[in-house]
Amino acid sequence: MPVISPSEAQSDYDVVIVGSGAAGGQVAYLLAMEGVKVLVLEAGRMFDPTREVAMFQTPNMAPLRGEKTPDKQYGFYDSSVASGWDIPGEPYTNASKAEKREFAWWRQRMSGGRTNHWGRVSLRNGPLDFQTRSLFGVGLDWPISYAELAPFYDKAEMLAGIFGANEGIENSPDSSPGVLLPPPKFRANELYTRKFAKKHLGLDVVPVHRAILTQMQDAERIPKELHPHNPKAQKLLAENMRMRARCLFATDCHRGCSVGAAFDSNTVLLRPALKTGNLDILPNAMAREVTVNDAGKATGVAFIDKVDSKEHMVKGRVVVLAGSSQESVRLLLNSKSNRFPDGIGNGNGLVGKYITDSVASSVSAQVPAFENLPPHNSDGTVGQQAYLPFQKTKELVAGQLGFTGGYKLMIGGGSSLPSMGSATKFDKLSDREGIAFGKDLKEDARRYYGSVQGISAQGAMAANDDCYSELDPKVKDQWGIPVLRFHWKFSDDELKQVAHQQETIGAILESMGGRLSRKPETKDPLKIVKDGGSIIHEVGGAVMGRDPAKSVTNEWCQTWEVPNVIVADGATFPGTADKNPTLTILALAWRTADHLMDELKKGNL
Repeated sequence: MPVISPSEAQSDYDVVIVGSGAAGGQVAYLLAMEGVKVLVLEAGRMFDPTREVAMFQTPNMAPLRGEKTPDKQYGFYDSSVASGWDIPGEPYTNASKAEKREFAWWRQRMSGGRTNHWGRVSLRNGPLDFQTRSLFGVGLDWPISYAELAPFYDKAEMLAGIFGANEGIENSPDSSPGVLLPPPKFRANELYTRKFAKKHLGLDVVPVHRAILTQMQDAERIPKELHPHNPKAQKLLAENMRMRARCLFATDCHRGCSVGAAFDSNTVLLRPALKTGNLDILPNAMAREVTVNDAGKATGVAFIDKVDSKEHMVKGRVVVLAGSSQESVRLLLNSKSNRFPDGIGNGNGLVGKYITDSVASSVSAQVPAFENLPPHNSDGTVGQQAYLPFQKTKELVAGQLGFTGGYKLMIGGGSSLPSMGSATKFDKLSDREGIAFGKDLKEDARRYYGSVQGISAQGAMAANDDCYSELDPKVKDQWGIPVLRFHWKFSDDELKQVAHQQETIGAILESMGGRLSRKPETKDPLKIVKDGGSIIHEVGGAVMGRDPAKSVTNEWCQTWEVPNVIVADGATFPGTADKNPTLTILALAWRTADHLMDELKKGNL
């Protein structure tokens, strides 16, 4: 069962999955390994990281020296195809144009979804993150606990290949022994930050967890642990693990990884799943609605073939939505019928409600201690490998900080390969008058390059009534499908958190002797908080819960109204923790897939 066209689709599948990224790929992998007949509908084209990424090319080899274009909105080397904030023919709208009231929605139209593009920071939600309503009186509690999800975090980490260290920090959970790969050694700027953050603020800088192989995976042990009673799955997984090389510490992982060291759904999930013979992938399929019968049970998915713009339908016993949180919301809302006039799962009006994202800000500084360093490659993974997890949890729970959500701090900087715009920054750092040229420019480059240190914060956000999406009553995409309209507003709680972020970042950089690019903004944090959606961590819109009247999905991610419609992506999250969501998506999708397989075997779906 291969990559197919609409005419090659089977008459019926056990499970139809919309989306092939972290959630869709994870569910497809697990089901296919267990012999379930699966069809994945992907809105973009197929993408092969082994031959399509520009992994080893320097900026001088790229068109426009790798700068951003409408087709490549993060630059030529970003591993994105037909993706971005703005996609021709696929608009979305915002209800307000006021400052910080607009939501920026990134879409990824390619097999593997956002796993091709993300920074691969892979942190577990902590126990407190599952009960913000109970502990702080804000947002929504999850219907499951950390303890229930912890075994699936272990499994997802072993499959993906995550480096990191167990530091025993409260609400930043450790992994089980033998799960994590060793982290790279810290670079000079990370060691310097660790020294001064600890000395002056009492804060620890520790290795971040990232889905990148620092050594080969144990292909003898891991497959047996993940698939203990399935020799075929063990064999296929072991073969796939041996095809992945360890990181070469060469280029930014946003470029994609042709050697398989960096996790993406194509390499780790879809490739072995296709070899089972139980998976079909149908690319360029824009899902329009989930179809239902008179009894209110889902029967399949209607979609538009983007190649010829014709509509088709595929049938399945179960439909899994995994196209990213807001794509799942849109599909639920557009799945209208006599039985569900407002869309599937929306009898209580909660589909689209309670969107959250990482609450983010940053400050940078020029650090004189980093001047005139000899030119060198900053060994290590290009990108994040050191961070400061939130370390004031006791004060937070005691209500001593004035806000309710923690935040992590990510360390940037160093002397990695310069980009096209690097030389434009030296004039701002130099005490020379005017613009430097020739010899002066070379001296400035040698002195200042790599001396700018940035620290960014990403914090928790509790669900609120002001952040939601709905169908725009007028606007449709090029295939005639109604688009989403977003409503967004940061609460005072988030803005107080941002002020605290700014104060902490500024104190760390100043302790290092840094010359701040600007004064930390503590009086009017609305000025500098990142726009909603811009961190590309949005979740919610089909939140899970214990009460059908107050949630869209149950603890197994099944919609209350139509139990054979399962939402496997971040749409079910009741809130955003101070951790990146992808690892939790992978773990929750694993738990969901296990339950789905049990229900299929019992004949309940």
